[in-house]
Amino acid sequence: MKSRKEISAIIKGIKKQLGPTRPVVLFRSSFQTLIATVLSARTKDTTTYPASKRLFAKFPNPKKLSKADAGQIEKLIFPVGFYRTKAKRIKEISKILLEKFNGKVPKNIEDLTSLPGVGRKTAACVLVFAYKIPDIPVDVHVAVMSHRLGFTKEKNPDKIRVDLMKKIPKQYWLDLNELMVKYGQRICLTRNPKCGICGINKLCEYYSERNQ
Repeated sequence: MKSRKEISAIIKGIKKQLGPTRPVVLFRSSFQTLIATVLSARTKDTTTYPASKRLFAKFPNPKKLSKADAGQIEKLIFPVGFYRTKAKRIKEISKILLEKFNGKVPKNIEDLTSLPGVGRKTAACVLVFAYKIPDIPVDVHVAVMSHRLGFTKEKNPDKIRVDLMKKIPKQYWLDLNELMVKYGQRICLTRNPKCGICGINKLCEYYSERNQ
């Protein structure tokens, strides 16, 4: 198990190698961040973002989206994965927000995960990126890097999240997803990681095992 000193060194090493990064600003409102994150499930960012922007250009808030025709929503968000199912979900989410939450997106995990199609990863994304409330969204990059670095042995994203929140100082939670996603896209690739140029390889269990 990594010590807090080692964890801090790893995160500082990631930041150093990435260099200056722009903070993630997904969309203009907490509602748009929520809906875009729901659309992103099993879909690449390069598909999700344009689809979300098309959708929000016509239906920027829950009131308008709740009244939208499902077929029109489908056309706007295509080709995101499972677009027909997601069209129904985001329309339903909009109605629930209006009926139960006065049109506002909740600021806690319990209420967020009560919405259809919203799991803990999506809820955590809303807290972090919309409200700047410390949490750790676990996507593929976070899961892969956490295993390689020895932060967790768990495979379930929810259990990985719990492990990370126990071990990683809270001061790093807000930035962790963004840092690991960018590092995972540039250095710690899901397939064929660039271990030779990784600035934190001396603290990585995966690298140590490969070079014994």
